[in-house]
Amino acid sequence: MNSIKKSDFSFELAEEQIAKYPLEQRDQSKLLCYKNGVISHHVFTDVASLIQPNTLLVMNNAKVIPARLYFKRSTGAQIEVLLLEPFLPSSYEEAFIANSSCQWKCMVGNSKKWKNEESIDLLNQPELLQAKWIHREEGIVEFTWSNGLPFTSLLHNIGELPLPPYLNRKTEQQDNQTYQTVFAKNEGSVAAPTAGLHFTHEVLGNLSARGAVIQEVTLHVGAGTFLPVKTDDVLDHAMHREFFEVTLDAIDGLINHTHRIAVGTTSLRVLESLYWIGVQLIEGNHSLFVPKLYPYESESIYPFIDACKEIKNYMLTQNLSILSAATEILILPHYTIRSIDAMITNFHLPESTLLMLIASIVGEDWKMIYETAKWNRYRFLSYGDSSILFMPKKQ
Repeated sequence: MNSIKKSDFSFELAEEQIAKYPLEQRDQSKLLCYKNGVISHHVFTDVASLIQPNTLLVMNNAKVIPARLYFKRSTGAQIEVLLLEPFLPSSYEEAFIANSSCQWKCMVGNSKKWKNEESIDLLNQPELLQAKWIHREEGIVEFTWSNGLPFTSLLHNIGELPLPPYLNRKTEQQDNQTYQTVFAKNEGSVAAPTAGLHFTHEVLGNLSARGAVIQEVTLHVGAGTFLPVKTDDVLDHAMHREFFEVTLDAIDGLINHTHRIAVGTTSLRVLESLYWIGVQLIEGNHSLFVPKLYPYESESIYPFIDACKEIKNYMLTQNLSILSAATEILILPHYTIRSIDAMITNFHLPESTLLMLIASIVGEDWKMIYETAKWNRYRFLSYGDSSILFMPKKQ
């Protein structure tokens, strides 16, 4: 497999082009359209006019949780804990309804000062919540509390919504609304699926009037989405496992629509992961997990719809209304996209895996797109402007 150098995806991004705050009206962001090698400029409220009728838009309905917690040792040292994913109980639903204890995989700030056997208390409200290490090497922390509240209620009382580190500011009250999509439902993410932040109920209504169909999936976005690529060869970059859920109705929608648009990189990762799960099922492997490099090691020639039909058959046989799966998929420039015609996405960081994913759709034209966006003062990253990128027409 050919190596991919992160330096090939470097570009200059001025600090002032990073949007630290959202626009007052989320659907008034700029919208860059790339189609057949041509760029045009719009406002996001125009998005319905840019797609053809009977298009399926796949959106990630994951909801960001107040996952950042602050604790204090008896010595006075502060410990910051960021929840990543449940460990015991292992499902998000079960972890959120737990009423006395649960264990989560976490990122911990100032961890060297937190001893292995030490129980620490919540900062400012020590009686509410305690934490201790279970497996330090794996980042597993156990939380215990005695007021009988479900863990989700406790979190909403004491937790802080985690903003991306590149915003370089504290979470503010307004972020609790502006850093959620209007269709957010399923709690568990530590980062928003930010391509969806531009949608309003009015825009969704315009899309419906256009004949577009909205289909929701869930992928819980982890902190790994913010991790920079530190290896020279991107193939060596560690991808964090992400969990996703897709309903049987969603699978039917994918089968019944030939034109599909992914809203965001997370939705695209779900769709492409579904393809490889379907391929594995066709080949007799019932694993519901896509390893990082599996797509590059397979010589699959199955159409996307065939893979979806195989998943539907599997779900019917197993009497499943929801498919729960996991993925480490790494979508690089030479990856072949199979699931979509276009993608709606924000503008990403230099040398990031998300930018490399964009290159899998538009090829080397990503450079022209990003230079055009910079020249036209587009706002970058989570609270920034948007783009709709169409796949080249197949010859």
